Amino acid sequence: MANTHPGPWPRFSLPLSVALILACTAAGLAAQKKNSAVPAGSVFAQDKGKLTIKLDGQTVGHEEFEITPSAGGWLAKGNADIKPAQSAASKVSGSLTLQPDGAPISYEWTSQADKTNAANIVFADGVAKMTLQMQGAHPYDQTFTFGTPIIAVLDNNLYHQYAVLARLYDWSKRGPQTFPVFIPQELMPGTITAESTGPATVDGKSYEGFRVTTTDLEVDLYLDSAHRLMRLEVPSAKVSVVRD
Repeated sequence: MANTHPGPWPRFSLPLSVALILACTAAGLAAQKKNSAVPAGSVFAQDKGKLTIKLDGQTVGHEEFEITPSAGGWLAKGNADIKPAQSAASKVSGSLTLQPDGAPISYEWTSQADKTNAANIVFADGVAKMTLQMQGAHPYDQTFTFGTPIIAVLDNNLYHQYAVLARLYDWSKRGPQTFPVFIPQELMPGTITAESTGPATVDGKSYEGFRVTTTDLEVDLYLDSAHRLMRLEVPSAKVSVVRD
C-alpha cells in the first residue's frame, strides 16, 4: 500500500501478511458497526447498567443488564444474583430478542437455585410457544395466545425488563395504556396498565414517574429524561431497585 498524500513522507509497502491482517481487521470492525447500528424506526435506545435490589431496605441482590442492537432488531439481556437473608440464593438470567417496534421474537431464561430450570420461547403472530426444561423431568411444551404481537415480557427478578416496557409505552400520547404481559417463570399470561405519572422527586433527585398496575400490584418506575430506568419501587412488597 503506497502513501499517495503529498508531503515529505517516504513511499512504503506493507508485507502481504500484514496487509491481509489489516484488511480482515477493518472488515471485522465494519461488520461490528453494521450489527450495532440502531434499526430504523426503533422504539428502543442502547443502555447498559447495574441494579441493586433491596428488600425492606436491605440489599438482597444485584442485576447486570444490557439493551443493544442485534441482527436488525434488539437484544435485552440480564443476569441477577438474589441472596435473601432467610432463603436460598438463586441466579436468574434472561435473554429477550425484539423487533424494532417492540414485538418479542424469542426469550430464553435460566433459573438456578436448588434445581436448574430453563426455557426457550418463540413468539410469532401473537402466539408464544414455550419449551420448559425442569431438572430431572422431560421437556414440557406449552402454547400461549395473546392476539397481538406487542407483548410485554416481565419475568421474575429481572427488573431491566421494566426498562423495555417503558420503551413500549407511547410517550407522545401518554395516559393509561394496556399491554398483554407474560411472566415466563410463572407460566402466566395477563394484562397490565402503564401510565406516566409526571415529574417526581426521590431522595432529592428529579425523575419522570411511570406506574405499572396489575390486578393486585403497583410498580412505580422512576426514569431519567431519556426514559432510562433509574429506580423501581414495589411499596406493597417493600422492594426497591436502584441503578448504581
